[in-house]
Amino acid sequence: MTEQTLTQFFQKTVAAHGSAVAMRYRKEREWHDITYTELAAKVERVAAGLRSLGIVHGDRVAIYAENQPEWVITDLACQALGAINTSIYPTLPPAQVAFIVNDSGAKILIAGNAKLLANARVAQAECSSLTQLVVMGEAGSDAMSFTQLLERGQANPFGPGEYAATCQAVQPHDTAALIYTSGTTGDPKGAMLTHNNFTSNVINALALFSRGGVTVDSHDVFLSFLPLSHSFERIGCYLSLGTGAATAYSEGVKTLAEEMKTLQPTIMLCVPRLWEMMQERVMSAAAKAGEVRFAIFTKSLEAAKECIRAEQAGKSPGMAQSLQRATGEKLVFHKIREEFGGKFRLMVSGGAALNPETALFWRALGMNLLEGYGLTETSPVISINPGHAVRLGTVGQVINEGEVKIAPDGEICYRGPNVMKGYWNNEQATRDMIDDEGWLHTGDIGELSADGYLKITDRKKDIIVLANGKNVSPVPIETKLKNSPFITEVVLIGDKQNSITALVVPNLDKLREAGIAEADHKKKIKSEIDANSTTLADFEKVKKFTLINAVFSIDSGELTPTLKVKRKAVLKKWAKEVAELRGDE
Repeated sequence: MTEQTLTQFFQKTVAAHGSAVAMRYRKEREWHDITYTELAAKVERVAAGLRSLGIVHGDRVAIYAENQPEWVITDLACQALGAINTSIYPTLPPAQVAFIVNDSGAKILIAGNAKLLANARVAQAECSSLTQLVVMGEAGSDAMSFTQLLERGQANPFGPGEYAATCQAVQPHDTAALIYTSGTTGDPKGAMLTHNNFTSNVINALALFSRGGVTVDSHDVFLSFLPLSHSFERIGCYLSLGTGAATAYSEGVKTLAEEMKTLQPTIMLCVPRLWEMMQERVMSAAAKAGEVRFAIFTKSLEAAKECIRAEQAGKSPGMAQSLQRATGEKLVFHKIREEFGGKFRLMVSGGAALNPETALFWRALGMNLLEGYGLTETSPVISINPGHAVRLGTVGQVINEGEVKIAPDGEICYRGPNVMKGYWNNEQATRDMIDDEGWLHTGDIGELSADGYLKITDRKKDIIVLANGKNVSPVPIETKLKNSPFITEVVLIGDKQNSITALVVPNLDKLREAGIAEADHKKKIKSEIDANSTTLADFEKVKKFTLINAVFSIDSGELTPTLKVKRKAVLKKWAKEVAELRGDE
């Protein structure tokens, strides 16, 4: 494969699809379009504006913003200059913003709105490298507006042939981005990802989709919902830019349902929690549709699931199930798909483990939800279920040019052109992650089937070792227990204990809807845990648990920006309850 920069990648698309819509965004309740030609012009002007502010090859520019066209314009402008995009999650508070700015040595920070600009001002007091603030809204007394940055670029343009020469000076193995890990343990680390890391990942992921009978092209519409600060959404951005597709920017979870129906997206990348939330929404709506309709829906859904299970096992579905599935399709399923726009071809889940039951639910409705796997450090895709050749319960096949081996202790090791250069200013962490032969040690435990499908069984660091020496993988068990509608979150405890215990966040709304008195909540949760533990070994089963009245969130510190549970933070926050559970041992 020919190595290339992100700028070359983008410019090829502009040449081929200049008049096509590249971006859709909402302003004052109306949707507006930007074509590829218009986008390229804005990128050049912002690049000129950044250059006039002193940004040169290798400098870092921090982007601290929600998803919007200006985010991508800034990113592409940095790539054209050979500057490095340091992305910061918009949910991070000033202290963490300051850490990333200081660690990266960013010269300019571009904030998405007035609130984020205020956070940036607080952080700036601790950041000696930061010389300029820019805001994507109205200018402040100490901040330039994005419009002013564009105007500055127009007033200080590149000379004839200068922009092309600047772009060509950037090399495929130059660092394009610093993406900081979510920090489930310790301080975040900045993964140095090159132009070729990203472009090779896009090309090899597209090849794997194609192998499964699905292509991505200029007719597709991506719905951007995950933060672009995250490598998963970033690769979705580059997939779109590399194929001439359009990307529409969601305004958030409150408007997502309406956006899907209006924009009729064909592709969306997201974390499991969103697919679970939408599943809950469908089930809730079905339950309110009336007793007869709900009965038809549930019976047809179960029949469709049975058909898919048979197909996954290489068997023919039974006649009765097939007929009931067809009834569901005729009366219910197609109407549900229309509520989501009716045109989804690919719904991709990543960033955390997807509950197989959630994947089965969406496929039963006729929607192609598939799971992939990767890390920030691999730009990010390592494997993905190929198009229509999906195998539930796996994260698919390894992408082209990538290699996976399973270490003696079960750890997944990966090698390929999408592996990062290393961690910014942290050689020791780089050596701990990537060995002398170029194998990146993922920290995940998994299995690789004879025909190349990868299955993740747990996180290496999360494995619980009981007092009797038995190893327990908490993530699959927690996922299984959360099949109960009455359990929102569960965190297993057990290191050096005689048995597994747990902190459980109950779904109080569901318990109330079911008419269960507060005094009986623990009894109901116990029955739900038991019902979802029948396939577990005895030593894997939860013997004791405590209910905690909590809502895990990013702001309160229990979740990472990609909605993974910060296990250590949870155990620390509820240390008293954990100690009581351990004391019961």
